[in-house]
Amino acid sequence: MEITQLRYFLAATEAQNFTRAAERCHVTQPSLSQQLINLERELGQKLFHRLGRKAVLTEAGAAFLPRAKSILREVEDASREINDHSGLGRRIAIGAVQTVMPYLVSDLVIRCRTSHPHLMIDAHEGFRSELVRAVLEGTLDLAVVPLPVKDRQLAIEPLLSEPLVLAVGRDHPFASQKEINVRAIAGETFVGLGDSSALAAQVRTFFGDQQLEPRIGIRCTQVATLKRFVAAGLGISLLPQLARHEEDRDSLVYLRLSGEVPRRELVVILHLQRYQTRGAEEFLQLLRDHVKNRFPETESPA
Repeated sequence: MEITQLRYFLAATEAQNFTRAAERCHVTQPSLSQQLINLERELGQKLFHRLGRKAVLTEAGAAFLPRAKSILREVEDASREINDHSGLGRRIAIGAVQTVMPYLVSDLVIRCRTSHPHLMIDAHEGFRSELVRAVLEGTLDLAVVPLPVKDRQLAIEPLLSEPLVLAVGRDHPFASQKEINVRAIAGETFVGLGDSSALAAQVRTFFGDQQLEPRIGIRCTQVATLKRFVAAGLGISLLPQLARHEEDRDSLVYLRLSGEVPRRELVVILHLQRYQTRGAEEFLQLLRDHVKNRFPETESPA
């Protein structure tokens, strides 16, 4: 049994197609198929039902899957641990959702370039579901995401708790106020993020709990774009307090919500069973300190 065969097996399991699996592994389809046949011969069991172009795990294949994942995880962890003690620079991969990376994590990454030059950081921005999957698969060492996160394979460490605030353009009638009740904004047109965004899901849930239905006039995928639309008067929006920026002063006004205020809980997720490198542990401590020192106005969870 070879490590390459196990990687091919996992790729075929995820893709449910040998051709797509071969593309992922950067090999030809006949080469991947032959290696999987060799693996089946060694195990003495068929691992896949070959249904035309579709590859579906057999009962034996489903039983073998967690073993294959465990073996590959051990191999990857061994490599990480050896590299961790090599004396070379420590490379880590971290992730954050779009409403966190530019407002919290990116500053720390930039600062680390000078203060911790031995720490080589690959920063990834994505949706919560993508980042959770990347941590589970081991392509990310850690990620900063909003709750809820439910997976027993993950360690979940609270990072900060923050309210959502109302963003309006400087010419909007609400711009002269400092605080507003959620009922007063129910009839307004909103600018929202796409349905894949965790923030969009939270906003929908909050309004649903208030038995209100926000009117979404326009959707976009980036917070920077959303702010431009709000500044242009295309609508108002709910944003995390963390997303406020000094550069917004000339174009946006942020108002507190009175009554029941929606809050966002940010956490750091790590894989419980994977080896955590010294670089990842070092960055995590830097992140804790960064939140405590840089954002004293936000609330750290108890």
